[in-house]
Order: sequence, then structure tokens, then C-alpha cells
Amino acid sequence: MRSSPIHLVGSYVENSFSPPLKCWVELFMHEMSLAENVLQIIEEAAYHQSFTRVKTVWLEIGQLTCVEPEALRFCFDVVMHGSVAQHARLEIIGIPGLGWCKTCMQEVPMATLYAVCSQCGNFELEVLCGDTLRVKELEVE
Repeated sequence: MRSSPIHLVGSYVENSFSPPLKCWVELFMHEMSLAENVLQIIEEAAYHQSFTRVKTVWLEIGQLTCVEPEALRFCFDVVMHGSVAQHARLEIIGIPGLGWCKTCMQEVPMATLYAVCSQCGNFELEVLCGDTLRVKELEVE
């Protein structure tokens, strides 16, 4: 519940949400923006490839992207309403984080963006994969 109303100031929305709700709103703002970007990609593809309905969207989401899959699912359903992807099923493919240690010259798994090398303990890891979100495939008609 909001602790006070939202006040419009020009095009900026000023609010004073309670701390737990503020965290929830900030989390969903990130995923909402991502869902809107996915819709743009879908609409461009629909325009260029002349399809009128999307049945399934496959998204690859890297472990290091800080995307909350369930929040993205919720936002996806909201954003797709009224579009060619209105009733589309969202399939999420998780991509594990993988890095290259510049010290011990090994590929190592990464659970977080600033992980420590599991082989030598060094922090000089270069991300190889798991830091992207991409539309992998669309099932259309």
C-alpha cells in the first residue's frame, strides 16, 4: 500500500512509497522496461516479416543480468496486452554465468557479476557469457 499519493510534477512522477513497496516497485520497473524492449523487438519483427500473432516467445536470460524471471513474466503479460503477442507464452532459458580468470587462465563458473575465481581466488574475471538477455526465437502465425 502507498503511504501517500503520487504527485505529478511535469513529466516526473514523485512518490513516497513505504520502503518494502518501494523495493517492489523498483524491481518491477527494471523488468517492465525489459518487457517493453521485448515488445519493440516483436513489433519490428511482425512489421518486417508480416505475421499477426505470436504464440511463444523464447528469451535467453543470463544468470549475471540481475533479471528476476518471475517479475519479468508478470511484466511480460502486462506489456503484451493488446499487441500481436497478447496471449503469447513466455519460455525462459537460463544461461549460466561463465568467466575467464586472467590470473590462472581458466574458465570458471560465475554466480554473480563480481565473482571470485573458484580456482585461484582472484577477482580478475572477464565475463564470457551469462550477462545478456536476448529474444532467441518467436513462434508466430
